Amino acid sequence: MSVKSSISLTEQQDAFARSLVDTGRYSSLSSVIQQGLELLRQKTETESAETEALRELIHRRLSGASMSEEAMAGAVDDMIARKQRALRVES
Repeated sequence: MSVKSSISLTEQQDAFARSLVDTGRYSSLSSVIQQGLELLRQKTETESAETEALRELIHRRLSGASMSEEAMAGAVDDMIARKQRALRVES
């Protein structure tokens, strides 16, 4: 089902959309706008899913076990030493 809408575009947007139609990439200005809205919908849904995944990860990290400051410092020192050995870097 189609719904007719009136929209306003800048001259630059209109020229770009018309060039897509003129070069045969899209059959009409409506097709260009529909594709643009579909891409925006997909982007918005992806961003929402990513935000929710980050919230869940933060929640799990905050409610999970944590390391003491000393244990974390030791783990970081060990990681640096491993990287230096792997890269043959003098400390």
